[in-house]
Amino acid sequence: MDCSNVQFLIHHSTIGESYYGDPLKHLDPPIDLIQLQQLLQITAFWAQTRTIEDLAVALSHSDPVVTANINDRLVGFSRATSDCIYRATIWDVVVHPEFQGSGIGRKLVETILTHPRVNRVERVYLMTTHKQRFYERIGFEVNQTTTMVLHNTPLVYFDHLNSEAKVKVKNPMTGRERMVWKQVGKNNHLMDVS
Repeated sequence: MDCSNVQFLIHHSTIGESYYGDPLKHLDPPIDLIQLQQLLQITAFWAQTRTIEDLAVALSHSDPVVTANINDRLVGFSRATSDCIYRATIWDVVVHPEFQGSGIGRKLVETILTHPRVNRVERVYLMTTHKQRFYERIGFEVNQTTTMVLHNTPLVYFDHLNSEAKVKVKNPMTGRERMVWKQVGKNNHLMDVS
């Protein structure tokens, strides 16, 4: 596959306004979220159910975000989160199957590693199921000591249109949990309306 015309883009976060008037980060240049969702669906078993809305939230909290494009076609993607000094994590490194083995994945990772939000951190983490050798060639090492995970369940679901939030409440006597709707007040503080 000819990859001589692949363009790599670093997308930067900018603050804008959401539909609801809340501050929201946007990427500049923007990413076609439908193409991203399709790329993830054909390349990543762990990303099959990601929605456009959830991808937008994840991207707004990621920096850097790097894409590989041929003309207007998204063929590669990666992103990272970082505290800029101690830890960073690389997420979602994917390359379209037609272009795998062409160096695009390596370039995506190297672009993130040289980005100012990542290049000074003490440790860069990533998770991979089947690509350990690929990452070892870039310089990563298998780490047996950081294997804990919490499969978290969101405690609050916001309905911005109705200024309500669904909150998980636990009965201290029985230990049973239930979801209840509460009114959202100023500054998104929950108000007890029961």
